[in-house]
Amino acid sequence: MKIEQIYTGCLAQGAYYIESNGEAAIIDPLREVQPYIDMAEKRNAKIKYVFETHFHADFVSGHVDLAAKTGADIVYGPTTMETGFDAVIGEDGQEFQVGDATIRLIHTPGHTMESSCFLLIDEEGREQALFTGDTLFIGDVGRPDLAQKVIADLTQDKLAAHLFDSLRNKIMPLSDDLIVYPAHGAGSACGKNMSKETSDTLGNQKKTNYALRADMTKEEFIKEVLTGLTPPPGYFPQNVLMNIQGYDSIDTVLERGERALSPREFEVAANETGAVVLDTRSPQTFVKGFVPNAINIGIDGSFAVWVGTLIPDVKQEILIIAEDGREEEVITRLARVGYDNAIGYLKGGYEAWAKDGKETDKIESIDVDELYARQENGPVNIVDVRKASEYSSEHVIGAENAPLDYVNDSMSMLDKDKTYYVHCASGYRSVVFTSILRARGWDNLIDVKGGFKALKASEKFEVSDYVCPTTML
Repeated sequence: MKIEQIYTGCLAQGAYYIESNGEAAIIDPLREVQPYIDMAEKRNAKIKYVFETHFHADFVSGHVDLAAKTGADIVYGPTTMETGFDAVIGEDGQEFQVGDATIRLIHTPGHTMESSCFLLIDEEGREQALFTGDTLFIGDVGRPDLAQKVIADLTQDKLAAHLFDSLRNKIMPLSDDLIVYPAHGAGSACGKNMSKETSDTLGNQKKTNYALRADMTKEEFIKEVLTGLTPPPGYFPQNVLMNIQGYDSIDTVLERGERALSPREFEVAANETGAVVLDTRSPQTFVKGFVPNAINIGIDGSFAVWVGTLIPDVKQEILIIAEDGREEEVITRLARVGYDNAIGYLKGGYEAWAKDGKETDKIESIDVDELYARQENGPVNIVDVRKASEYSSEHVIGAENAPLDYVNDSMSMLDKDKTYYVHCASGYRSVVFTSILRARGWDNLIDVKGGFKALKASEKFEVSDYVCPTTML
């Protein structure tokens, strides 16, 4: 029997490949399914099942494509939701054979009502691993406020109560020796305090995970699990619906997005459609020159999360500017979070645009020493676009907080006639923020290279470590 965790860092997501005696199962696959198919073919195994722990919110699963390409059955736990594709709706305790191994469905409502864990039992009848989806993370549990975005009468308190019961009655009685394999790790918005570790024994989680304290009452659990939750990204409910209703094949999405457009064709498409021009190059490359009105979300940062946060509609048409050779990667990573309407990319990238004599734009970006020199000549307006929690922890005294994740509200607080020096933690989000406002007519925004880390390290700016009343939002 083989178990392989396939972890994708940009989504902090774990998919799983299980194989026994020529048969395989995939748990919570990503949108691009060919790697799973290749893995099974290389090992002369047939993919028999695609197990889904729940209707995911933070990414579009590859279950529909994988079933279509392999003939595998899609399996969900008990649900009242009608899917737009053929699926096996399993019962609590139902067992599925994968070669000589057995996978038992354990219904664990709470994160969502259909949420289920899958218990792997080996050829000798020994319980080996528990694939917990978003029910139990390493160091945390799934947030119980997401399903209410899809089903209105499911309040977060009701879901938290269900989650408490699921953990106490279904998970905690299991053997301490079980290996827990969750669907997410640190960085995912599906929890609030996840560990960087991507697996652990159930016994250790019983000792260290706050949500599994043996002496915790249901009321205490509900209070603790709901405290500190921030609003989820706006694309979450849209991804849930795609996972329930189905979606275009990833092959169709790639074919649509991989249209190579000349600078002239790209300009026409930008002018004649409502497409967002998305430049995915690195921030410091972008600021030196870009297509006017393009927004920058670098592919090498938390790309999918920020696309989902800042582009409200997953159906939005998108025109791509990317580093040469990375166009397919960009289209695929957009599709992972449901943005299937990339309609082409700029052939030859920004360099081809500039070489063709098209109009270009740039953003001034200065280092900390230059900012300090300008401050010595008079007051400067510093804007910190990190999250409110980061700002509250510590910030440059006098800096105003305008979080990128609430960019429309933040923008309304700024004066177009003033000059602002914009920073984040390290320089990724500040360029995203500045590019968005630049596209909307703000001409007096200057990026601070290196962000708060560089500002603090320079010791030239006084830093406060208490909540400041000048927070804008």
